[in-house]
Amino acid sequence: MAGGDQQKLATDSVRVWDLPTRLFHWLLVISLAGSWWTSEAGIEWIDWHFRFGYLAAGLIIFRIIWGLVGTRHVRFSGFLYSPAKIFAYLRTLGRRDSKPVTGHNPLGGLVVLLIIIIVGAQVATGLFATDDIFTDGPFHTLVSDDLAGTLTSWHHRIFTAIQVIAAVHIAAVLFYWIWKRQQLIWPMITGRKPRALLGDDKIGISSKIVLGIVVALVAAGIVYGALTMAPEPSIDDFY
Repeated sequence: MAGGDQQKLATDSVRVWDLPTRLFHWLLVISLAGSWWTSEAGIEWIDWHFRFGYLAAGLIIFRIIWGLVGTRHVRFSGFLYSPAKIFAYLRTLGRRDSKPVTGHNPLGGLVVLLIIIIVGAQVATGLFATDDIFTDGPFHTLVSDDLAGTLTSWHHRIFTAIQVIAAVHIAAVLFYWIWKRQQLIWPMITGRKPRALLGDDKIGISSKIVLGIVVALVAAGIVYGALTMAPEPSIDDFY
């Protein structure tokens, strides 16, 4: 890109999404897609299914912490709106000239919260799941067989819900792109939004990369520490 184009991009756009948030977003896509593929590919891929699950666990822990200490548009205080504001936004949803929001709009904020909750539930149920033949979650021996079976059933149901949410999310992205003429994917790649399409807040943010690395290490440490406390399988698990 020529120097003049770079200067124009810097002038006409503002960094809204920090790098840690963008990495979280795309790594979560990879972890969920990988979890789905490895669950369908056969028993020989089950170790990778668990690895993708552990990655999702670390990402959810990261996002919870990042929602407290990250940049202003990704903090919970920055995208969780009151019911009155959510309903007010819904009334303008079909209008092309509705006022843009710099960070997450009220519906987008709800989706972020829903994803954190439902992926967290998916990971948690997977830790106790079992197929009673070849595959057991690392903590399945801590619960009764009946409860392990119930959690396994919910593990499958929740993933179906995640697929539905993903489909709705893709449809929403297309709706904003085609109808409201707001590009949502490119800003989640570059971190920048055109200044003309921002709300009242047109001041850019820093990426807080160092803090993001620290939070990522903390999240990874929590997952690793939890897995080291998993009970060793007993001989009964093999017969």
